[in-house]
Amino acid sequence: MKLEYDLREERVRHLDLSWFATVESGVSVKEAVEQMRQAGQNCALIMRNEALLGIFTDRDMLMKVVTAPDTWNTAIDTVMTSSPVTVKDTVCAEDALHLMNEKRVRNLPVINEAGWVIGNLTHYALIKFLADQFPESVYNLPPDPNRTAHNRVGG
Repeated sequence: MKLEYDLREERVRHLDLSWFATVESGVSVKEAVEQMRQAGQNCALIMRNEALLGIFTDRDMLMKVVTAPDTWNTAIDTVMTSSPVTVKDTVCAEDALHLMNEKRVRNLPVINEAGWVIGNLTHYALIKFLADQFPESVYNLPPDPNRTAHNRVGG
């Protein structure tokens, strides 16, 4: 099947890896959330001197912050997920998808050979990649393809 082939052949560095914000280690949770909000992202990669220390997602917000309002003024380092699962930019999309499913993560930081963060892989990026393989079939579908008109319109 062509989709399976495309997933095996496409390297993650060629996918849309732009769905994240970066936050410097040591800032308050409140400031990190504000930076995420301003960037319109649900994920922040926590950095120190351009090195990845951790990740903070909307799920972390719900599980660790919402029920503990006293954490708003603590350092983001106290509620982030330290040493997150990452993937090299040379890995194929299929392997990255399997890793995301196996580890049950929705955000997978992508690093290059030098160890620098180049982006964040999401399920959205994978779905968009697959949809782009068949633009005529996917993007031209009506909202409800099984819906039929019961009355004649316009005449």
